[in-house]
Amino acid sequence: MGLAPLAGAALSAGDPAQLLPAREQMAFTLGFHIVLVPFGLAFTFLMMLANYRGIRGADADALLLAERWSKVAAVLFAVGAVSGTVLSFEMGLLWPGLMGRFGAAYGIPFGIEGIFFFLEAIFVSIYIYGWRRLRPWPHFWSGLPVVLSGAGGTASVVAANGWMNLPGGITLSGDRVVDVNPLAVFFNRAFWYEFVHMLLAAYIVAGFMVAATYAAGMLRGRRDRYTRLGFLIPFTVASVVIPLQILFGDVIAREVFHKEPAKFAAIELVPQTGDHVPETLGGLLVDGKVRYGIDIPNGASMLSGFSPSTRIRGLDTIPPPVRPAPHLVNIVHLSFDVMVFTSFLLLGLSVWFAWAWWRRRDLPRSRWFLRLATVSGVVSVICLETGWIVTEVGRQPWTVVGLLLTSDAVTTRGNMWLFFAGVLVLYVAIGAGTIFVLRSMHHRWRRLGVDDVDVPYGPEPPLEQQPTQAGHA
Repeated sequence: MGLAPLAGAALSAGDPAQLLPAREQMAFTLGFHIVLVPFGLAFTFLMMLANYRGIRGADADALLLAERWSKVAAVLFAVGAVSGTVLSFEMGLLWPGLMGRFGAAYGIPFGIEGIFFFLEAIFVSIYIYGWRRLRPWPHFWSGLPVVLSGAGGTASVVAANGWMNLPGGITLSGDRVVDVNPLAVFFNRAFWYEFVHMLLAAYIVAGFMVAATYAAGMLRGRRDRYTRLGFLIPFTVASVVIPLQILFGDVIAREVFHKEPAKFAAIELVPQTGDHVPETLGGLLVDGKVRYGIDIPNGASMLSGFSPSTRIRGLDTIPPPVRPAPHLVNIVHLSFDVMVFTSFLLLGLSVWFAWAWWRRRDLPRSRWFLRLATVSGVVSVICLETGWIVTEVGRQPWTVVGLLLTSDAVTTRGNMWLFFAGVLVLYVAIGAGTIFVLRSMHHRWRRLGVDDVDVPYGPEPPLEQQPTQAGHA
């Protein structure tokens, strides 16, 4: 299971017929849902930054940004609730072997996530309802639990994922779980580095995606203070976080080297155990050999242990029955390369921005900067998706590493292709509806210029109450 587009393209003859559609459905639904996570986790933080600036500086533009961003966050929260609910049903329907055998442990993080979800829903409602009904500072403080609940919910889901990569906190008697240590399950050996990595990734994606919309507006000639502020707040946050993510990613790679050697061998494309292992850029594993790549001598060994003599366990150390198929290894390796490459593209754009701001306290004057900033949101999503592919496909062929194979976790009943088709139609409808609602909000705000409605999809004010001047975009 996991984010594995094309991951089931070469299944063995003994695999259940339901394995391919189940894996592709899980890949699609997780790929859709993961894009919404940064908005529940980090976009709300950007909203609070604008709110704080608006209160402390009596900044009307910042307050207007915060109010509108809160309504966008509410829409995306609702969409995330729908896609997350589908994922919850999929866990039981597609993977009964996982839930039936390890549900007592695996369900703990999801139970905690449910608590954070309801807290977030409650305080999102209070925060949005509180505009023009609460005093400024009490209203501001009502929004902070939204940010904290989003972080708690994300931590819970990451804990479940980390437990599948490095399971612990359970006592087995044969195939049965007879005792569970909830803290050891939640704070498993992979939790901290996976959570921090996801936390930083969320701020990168939310920052660049939000900034991209305002960069597009600036390219069209909207250079008012509102648009400029709408760009600067998220882009500055993303620019601060991206170098931290790259540095922390280097630390994580060594954690994976020590704790998940099979995944690391796939990431670095290492078929044979040895030292003086090169860093391979690109390339494919073909017939047990690395082909078509660009080798940096000793690179992988140096990055792993700061010495060319660092020994890296290769794919040859994995028993053949549970050794990942070559196409899965290639997916993991190429996804990792894309993740790193897109990270450095975003870092380069951030350095350009920082240099111009340091010299002139202004944005770079080249229109190419705004053009690149406009596409930075898409680039950040590609970086996020490929990172999740590394995490999920890198675990294959295991669902719970060392304890449960994916082929043993999948359902053996029903036509999963029909189920996949139904979910595909549902998600296309959800995606189209989300785009329609957000575009409607955008057009209304440009036309009315003020926020005279309490909810983003509510009725417009009477014609005689509408302002005559077009407002901010």
